Amino acid sequence: MRHVGSVALALAVALYAGGRLVRRYGFGEALFGTSLAPAALLVVSLVAVVLAAYGSYRLVVGFLVSHTASKRRRHDVRNVLRLAFGALGLIACFGVVTRAWVSVLLSFGVVGFAITFALQGALASLIGWFYIVVKRPYAVGDRIAIEDTRGDVASIDLFVTEVWEIDGELVSTNQPSGRIVTVPNSVVLTSHVVNFYGEGVPYVWNELSVQVAYETDIEFATGVMVEVAEDYLGDEMAAGIDAYRERLEETPVELDVNEGPTVNVVQQESWVELRLRYLVHPRRGTRTRNALYRAILDRFNDSPDRVAFPVSRSR
Repeated sequence: MRHVGSVALALAVALYAGGRLVRRYGFGEALFGTSLAPAALLVVSLVAVVLAAYGSYRLVVGFLVSHTASKRRRHDVRNVLRLAFGALGLIACFGVVTRAWVSVLLSFGVVGFAITFALQGALASLIGWFYIVVKRPYAVGDRIAIEDTRGDVASIDLFVTEVWEIDGELVSTNQPSGRIVTVPNSVVLTSHVVNFYGEGVPYVWNELSVQVAYETDIEFATGVMVEVAEDYLGDEMAAGIDAYRERLEETPVELDVNEGPTVNVVQQESWVELRLRYLVHPRRGTRTRNALYRAILDRFNDSPDRVAFPVSRSR
């Protein structure tokens, strides 16, 4: 990246210096002709400005990215610098064309209303991008739900967010379908955004339900479910609970957090529903639920005298 930036800057300097020499010593008419010389020199100046802006952008980005460990921060740095150098390059090009910087700045105010009206959707998305950068409703790599889209954030550009889809038309589980959904950044200003990673706590509470008959030994069944969950989740859930509690201490929210998995017993019309509640990483939600369900059923089937399943058709 730095090599490309250095080459672009070198070309910009060469074009600028060449243009100055041609203009100073009057070589323009000989090279381009009397009628084309001013336009040709203007084009050379514009190309030099564009190359200078692009080369500076690549050098600065290369330096900052190499000193930034976080992948999310590197993504944000690229977007911010792209916008900054793009704006500076655009203003510089207008200045070269008009040769009057004050009039350039005033012209932005004159045409500002027209641009705002014509590009209100794009401007709203750009404002949405600023909101995402400042308030952090989500970042690259987070799993989110926004409007009808659920998935993992693949990239956040100046105008759109690309989401790696899950739970779409192709796949009903939490596994990616392979499709990329493009969402305008302006959506964050008008819609609910659900971030499954929360802020600093990449875990969510999940539930697994098992239906058993009234003849079941409830104490035994709930004990089996908790034991299976503790064996499978192990230290990961304990670490997640600690992080969850630390995050809660930083907020005014008062909430009791259990030490480990728990089971809620819900009475239904023809059966008893046992709901196992546990903490899990959102990317492993479906895999964990399947593993727990199979292990619990195996343990229940090993004790048919203590666990019975409902057989009524109303189930």
